[in-house]
Amino acid sequence: MGRVRNSAARTAAGLAAAGTLIVLAGCGGNSSMLSGSALDLFSNSSKATQANASAAGGAETPTDVECPGVIIRNGAATLTIGSNPKEETPSPLDVRYQGTIVRTARECHVAAGVMTMKVGVEGRVITGPAGGPGSVDVPLRVAVVQDGLNPKTIVSNFGKETVTLNDQVDRANFTHIDDTISFPLPRPLGLIDSYVVYVGFDPVGARPPEKKAPPKRRVKPAAKPR
Repeated sequence: MGRVRNSAARTAAGLAAAGTLIVLAGCGGNSSMLSGSALDLFSNSSKATQANASAAGGAETPTDVECPGVIIRNGAATLTIGSNPKEETPSPLDVRYQGTIVRTARECHVAAGVMTMKVGVEGRVITGPAGGPGSVDVPLRVAVVQDGLNPKTIVSNFGKETVTLNDQVDRANFTHIDDTISFPLPRPLGLIDSYVVYVGFDPVGARPPEKKAPPKRRVKPAAKPR
């Protein structure tokens, strides 16, 4: 516990001096912070691999298809959890946990005119000044978007990872892999160049939908006796 408190005190001093939250590392690309991870097994090719046409029922499969790149959505690279769950932006000294995305990876496969993707996200959660041992649910959103003047969402998946911090460590890594992304190739095929995979924290998506109060029944006044 002493180690956690000492680390929290150092974090508090840094937050107070900078007036903002710490950014742990750059996003995307390789990072030595998370060595030997599942993302190391992802293909490094920017092209989609081609399935055997005969396995796809003889359907014509285009070749040389670009695999959409991964971008961390602006404003969604950091997750801040305060002491008050209802407070969206806690003060620096009231931060319990902070999460950041450190690394991403993706690979694509094409068969019978359909692209399937596997997207990986790695990050880290640290204990803040008001934090301590406990479990943290990390909410993540992976979305394939056709960028342009009028962006169009192709696929949007929400996922969650649980990170546990104990009294011996004040930080822990997490890995999220979404291998359920699938969508038809656009026509003309050149539009695939405008497809982007956005990833980021999505605390709003983790909230249960608000239950609407049932409409009040209007009671008709009793008829006056004649």
